[in-house]
Amino acid sequence: MGLFGGKENVEDLLYNAMSLMEKNQPKGAISLFGKVLKQEPENTSALFNKGLALNQIKKYSDAITCFEKLIEINPKDAQAYNNKGIASAELGNIQGAAECYDKAIEADPKYAAAFFNKGVLLDKLREHEDALQALEKAITLEPRKPNAMVYKGIVLGKMKKHEEALNCFSNVCKKYPNNQDAFFQKGVQLAELGQHEKALDVFDDILRKFKDNVNVIYAKSRSKAALEKYPESLELLRQAVAKNPKVIRSWAKEEPIFEKLHSNEQFRKLIKI
Repeated sequence: MGLFGGKENVEDLLYNAMSLMEKNQPKGAISLFGKVLKQEPENTSALFNKGLALNQIKKYSDAITCFEKLIEINPKDAQAYNNKGIASAELGNIQGAAECYDKAIEADPKYAAAFFNKGVLLDKLREHEDALQALEKAITLEPRKPNAMVYKGIVLGKMKKHEEALNCFSNVCKKYPNNQDAFFQKGVQLAELGQHEKALDVFDDILRKFKDNVNVIYAKSRSKAALEKYPESLELLRQAVAKNPKVIRSWAKEEPIFEKLHSNEQFRKLIKI
């Protein structure tokens, strides 16, 4: 209620809701956006941001309802199509997500986020060449953002194009020295190319800042095993298993680098084989 018992001011409600979004409090924001929409059912700012907040708390079907309302209001709302696509993908509706990204691109051919999300989706479908095309377009449209460059390198790695992937990650590392994902992936590609000493240098640099990162500890264990430094490898593997037993044991069982350790009693106990 307002000061004299009237309706709450829509601008104040929106301001307070956006403040909660900035503080990463989506549930509170959703409530305030709902109050705005009771007064103004077609308030596009409230609809869009409520949809984003619902995506954040994984209420994807409710988010889709918001984005569909926006599309009714403006059939060329590229952002609404894109975010509906994200929610659809999370619900497992891959075809629906792909259509949304295409409609977002049709509505705004310079909308990089839709190309990026389309690339991620195509990668998950193992359509790697098409994924690269979409990611290249995202990079061209937003050359100063590293996310599409990093994902391009990941796709190249999956395609076993390790030299190209390494080159991609090295370029990101030069431009964005604080992008830890790129540094980690650079280490992974060095390891894939058999350059384990260089990979270990990268992993050690990351662990100086993020000493508990289980993926880096596991990657370091792999490289130590490849260099036949088995006691060090096993100790790192023990640390990784302690942090994420199910995932690390699954990875280690399938990892060719660890095959020489399959008869090692310590390894067998750690991985439960």
